[in-house]
Amino acid sequence: MDASTLDELARVLLLRDHNTRVVVAGTMLLGLAAGVAGTYMLLRRRALIGDALSHATLPGVALAFIVMAHLTGDGKQLTGLLVGAAVFGLLGVGAILLIKNVSRIKEDAALGIVLSVSFGLGVVLLGLIQKMPTGGQAGLGSFIEGNAAAMLAGDAVIIGGTAFVVLALCAALHKEFAILSFDVDFARAQGWPTGWLDLLMMTVVTAVTVVGLQAVGLILIIALLIIPAAAARFWTNHLRSMLVVSGVIGAGSALVGTIVSALFERLPAGAVIVVFAAAAFAFSALVGARGGLLVRGLAHLRLRRTVAHQHLLRAMYEELETADALGQPASAPMTIERLMRTRSWSGPRLKRVIAAARRRGLLARAGGQRGTWHLTDAGLEEAARIAGNHRLWEMYLITYADIAPSHVDRDADQIEHVLGETMVDELRRLLKADAAGVRVPPSPHRLAHAAGPGEDAP
Repeated sequence: MDASTLDELARVLLLRDHNTRVVVAGTMLLGLAAGVAGTYMLLRRRALIGDALSHATLPGVALAFIVMAHLTGDGKQLTGLLVGAAVFGLLGVGAILLIKNVSRIKEDAALGIVLSVSFGLGVVLLGLIQKMPTGGQAGLGSFIEGNAAAMLAGDAVIIGGTAFVVLALCAALHKEFAILSFDVDFARAQGWPTGWLDLLMMTVVTAVTVVGLQAVGLILIIALLIIPAAAARFWTNHLRSMLVVSGVIGAGSALVGTIVSALFERLPAGAVIVVFAAAAFAFSALVGARGGLLVRGLAHLRLRRTVAHQHLLRAMYEELETADALGQPASAPMTIERLMRTRSWSGPRLKRVIAAARRRGLLARAGGQRGTWHLTDAGLEEAARIAGNHRLWEMYLITYADIAPSHVDRDADQIEHVLGETMVDELRRLLKADAAGVRVPPSPHRLAHAAGPGEDAP
């Protein structure tokens, strides 16, 4: 790498150029506002409204150009174009809500109607503009594909002002937007003006969409609204934290994407920003602390090990009961072959589970014999606890869910491994197990068998 390349790299990374600083500031503020506003929209299950809304702005931009070109001779005034986009964006949102609320058309169909009709009308108007005397210099294609490199200081100020207003509204109406996102029926039942709140939320999204047209274009602005929020969902379950993480991902993607676009020619900033936002989403989906694939895989692996461990100890405990050797665990050794008959174990898996239990001091070799095991005192204590919880849940299902004793074992197996102390205490209270002084309830299967055919178990 020669000196000129290093100097160019340092110039971009250190933001020495005024235009680079303007573009970075504008796109970062846009990414921050889009991340926050998009979070509410994602939780409101209206992710595709942003797509319809962005397409609805195209005829607004084209019509504003035509009007300004006839009135002033210059149709490229950014403020007028953004006003036209905002008006048509709000009209598009209003059309979606109107179709959904006053007709039998579902929201997804309303979105498709507004999106396609708006974009079609925009393309027609752009065709008319090309036939105007100034149409060849209209430059409206940047509103479709985005052109962040052409951003001026005034444009960055508009984006910054809009971002400030959006963030202020989201902070002031956080409680209202939160309840609207999670339980609109509850908010309506409490007398909240859900219709107006919904419209205000869509207005906030419209504002972000409109000011983002020049930076990333109407096709890609939906990505800045949705991807950061979707990525943040993998890191937290708390709304406030999700808003912060989404805003940081949006601003960070804009920063990295803009710098990379400045380093390499012919790379449009809007597309690069979206690519890095998608990379942040992929990383979050893989290693996110709340629902990432890696975290979920590890949790599933731990659960499988816990289930296998508990099944082994309960099987050994029940075998001890059958042999009437509960008080003498050392005198009732069990071979691997005997344990394999109690469940659908495979030989290698059973050996791994036994090895793990031995490392925890719950199993020991019986008389030093290879392949023969017995429960230690600690193992017997743990096995009694596991068997007790299992039978408490079985008795609860038989008593309150009217499940036959012959079928209850499978249902109990699905829940017993996640029973906490509070739930166990509640089960004992309901079944009065403590009052009877019974630490490990008797097996309901044996009770049903003792009752005989046609009789109810006690």
